[in-house]
Amino acid sequence: MLLLLLGIIVLHVAVLVLLFVSTIVSQWIVGNGHATDLWQNCSTSSSGNVHHCYSSSANEWLQSVQATMILSIIFSVLSLFLFFCQLFTLTKGGRFYITGVFQILAGELGMTNSTGEAVPGSPRLGSD
Repeated sequence: MLLLLLGIIVLHVAVLVLLFVSTIVSQWIVGNGHATDLWQNCSTSSSGNVHHCYSSSANEWLQSVQATMILSIIFSVLSLFLFFCQLFTLTKGGRFYITGVFQILAGELGMTNSTGEAVPGSPRLGSD
């Protein structure tokens, strides 16, 4: 039982780390002297020096991706917090339904962002 709880904690922390990395990472799309991420667009020279970085466009699609990524991180943090709270307050054999619901919400919000890249004709991150 202890090994199972440790595995669940490791999975919660791994999901949280991956969500932070995927939200903060600075190069989602790279090519032709241009690097684009969720928060800014940077143009680079051939030697790799950054010339100009400016805020990403303010279109609705990009703002919805930003919002769902932040909500996904919030739900994942809440899920980990609720897991620890329920771990010490539930009776033996109790179910972690609330924790599971928050983790599923975090996963759904994170996966919603990837559907935009899979759908033909949808807006792209680097296109304004």
